[in-house]
Amino acid sequence: MPAISTIFDKANRRIFLLALFVIALDQFTKWIVLDSIYEGDEKVIIPGFFNLAHRANTGAAWSLFTGNNALLAIVAVVALVVLYLSRRHFSSHTITGQIAFGLIFGGIIGNLIDRLLPGRHAVVDFLHFYLWPRGAYEPWDFPAFNVADSAICTGVALIFLISLRNENAPKPAAG
Repeated sequence: MPAISTIFDKANRRIFLLALFVIALDQFTKWIVLDSIYEGDEKVIIPGFFNLAHRANTGAAWSLFTGNNALLAIVAVVALVVLYLSRRHFSSHTITGQIAFGLIFGGIIGNLIDRLLPGRHAVVDFLHFYLWPRGAYEPWDFPAFNVADSAICTGVALIFLISLRNENAPKPAAG
């Protein structure tokens, strides 16, 4: 069990504060969508490129595992615990590592809140990017996502960059 002083050290405070910001921004933007767009509807923002949508996703990314909301909530909690316990292995002592973990924790918790809230029980996705090529009957589109999803993807990308940088760093000479 980590000591109380370790739990509240500067690195963990930074991770916590960024995660809290991501959660607040994620939930605020979802509240706006829930309040202004009916489920299944979209509002065109940039024709042929970007809409604000209201999609309820009981699955994971790209609606994989649709209908498994409870199982995905459990997976999210397990992921939070494993990430918290293993964060030291991924440079969480650096500012970049702290940003990465703050984004990942905030994103996971933001989507977990959606899964657990009574009456919602689904992640609210609303950012819908697409291209409608000339002469095409259907757009080329990317599945709708949200602030939490963006934070998770950005955090994971940062972890990959940190790992790559650490792998390519010069190793100390044996001696």
